[in-house]
Amino acid sequence: MTRTEKLLAELIALPSVNPAFVPKSVARTRGPVAQASRLLPSVDGCRRDACATVKFGEKNVADFLATVAAHAGLEVEFQKVLPGRSNVIVRLLPRNKIRQIVLLAPHLDTVSADDSQFVPRRKNGRLYGRGACDTKGSVAAMLTALCELAGTKSRPSETEIIFAGLVDEENAQAGSRALVAQASRLRPAGLRHPQSVVAEPGRRDACATMRADLAIVGEPTRLQVVTAHKGSLWLQLETRGKAAHGATPQFGQNAVHEMARIVDMLETDYAARLRRRRHPLLGTATVNVGMISGGAQPNIVPDRCVITIDRRTLPGETEMSVRREIATLLRARRLSAKISSTKLAPCLSLETSPKLPMVRRFLRSVGQARPAGVDFFCDAAVLSAGGIPSVVFGPGDIAQAHTADEWILLDSLERGKNLLLNFLKSLP
Repeated sequence: MTRTEKLLAELIALPSVNPAFVPKSVARTRGPVAQASRLLPSVDGCRRDACATVKFGEKNVADFLATVAAHAGLEVEFQKVLPGRSNVIVRLLPRNKIRQIVLLAPHLDTVSADDSQFVPRRKNGRLYGRGACDTKGSVAAMLTALCELAGTKSRPSETEIIFAGLVDEENAQAGSRALVAQASRLRPAGLRHPQSVVAEPGRRDACATMRADLAIVGEPTRLQVVTAHKGSLWLQLETRGKAAHGATPQFGQNAVHEMARIVDMLETDYAARLRRRRHPLLGTATVNVGMISGGAQPNIVPDRCVITIDRRTLPGETEMSVRREIATLLRARRLSAKISSTKLAPCLSLETSPKLPMVRRFLRSVGQARPAGVDFFCDAAVLSAGGIPSVVFGPGDIAQAHTADEWILLDSLERGKNLLLNFLKSLP
């Protein structure tokens, strides 16, 4: 078992389900959800205590990564983001003055799972378990590469490398948003320690120099360097009608019927219109009507109906432009609906120029002639919007993410670690 695989197995066994996915029955208890106690094998001499692990939240994973990093001689800090949830910041300082910064930024949270999915299983060259590819595989590859670099004489002389394990990517990206917000509040000299960063006395604030020259965001891309991804926009459309007795529907106005016409328009005419727009790396924008709710009982004409749509956007599209576009189509067909957003924060698309020097360097390092694009949204767009040129890269395939039998190829995991290590070694 390689060092990278050992770390990934430990991470899978430490549940870090995003608290946004706490079942209602559990949320009512207002207390932590504990797993059965078990003692896991050590990683680089860091043995986890035989205590109950909390299923929801990233704290156990963040604390464990901090221990592993500190054991490797790296500087460690925490950035408080939400109650009980902090980004873990790990830094490798260069030998000389810092002239550039590279940020490694995977996320620590996962979607929900049953207890069996937190037991790592190795079979046929794969490691199974929740988060194996999304994105604890990237966490393991990135931190192992950094730890190995710290233990060699190949440490960069002028490049600072920062590992930022981010919280809440699967819900509202609070971790990446806090990271860029922290940087934007600092003066260029970075003289003051923000109150939201918990650091030991005398340690330099990692976020004070978070104006990175390149962010590599860990996601399962099959080890392809991704410079563009789609945005994710969730819109709610609401129709209103007039209630009446089901025996005399002529006295009412059926909101479900109105919505049915809107759904048909979105899934046919609007979808066809979107297919005529193409991006060289991302293909076309898409729309999906994913949820519908209307009516109270069969013998009442429904006076309200609501749908929620998933609109995947291309670079250049914004929430307001999409809302105006849909509203124009509704008016043209004499349909009426109230449109609102259900996202907690904007989830824009990503488009980073592959001609940027650090992006070109990374592409050459991994042996990739041209960049790739992906359909899914991730923290890269948030970091990019905050002024950090960002790409997406990591072992694993998005096709396995969020599945009941999530897995990652161990060859891909180790190759990803080696590609990252070689790139970091090449930095000045």
